[in-house]
Amino acid sequence: MSRLRRGFDREFRDGAVRVVEETGRPVARVARELGVCEGTLGNWVRRDAAGRAGGLTADERAELARLRKGVAELEMERDVLKRSVVGWVNEATR
Repeated sequence: MSRLRRGFDREFRDGAVRVVEETGRPVARVARELGVCEGTLGNWVRRDAAGRAGGLTADERAELARLRKGVAELEMERDVLKRSVVGWVNEATR
């Protein structure tokens, strides 16, 4: 007989991971309290830790992209101004 696979929404998973991380209680204990398989909660905790260690949040990635675009625009403006100043100095010294 096959078991019915339960689905958990993102909010529940994030809350369960937060309970483990903030309270410092063992994964097995929190899993029992929440009625979740210990392996499942352990996977959620590992995935969350790996995501934070090697990456940025979605908001941080969006901000980084916005800042990089702004830096590129400012560098382009700087280069244009440098060329115009060089041209002006060359004209003035002739």
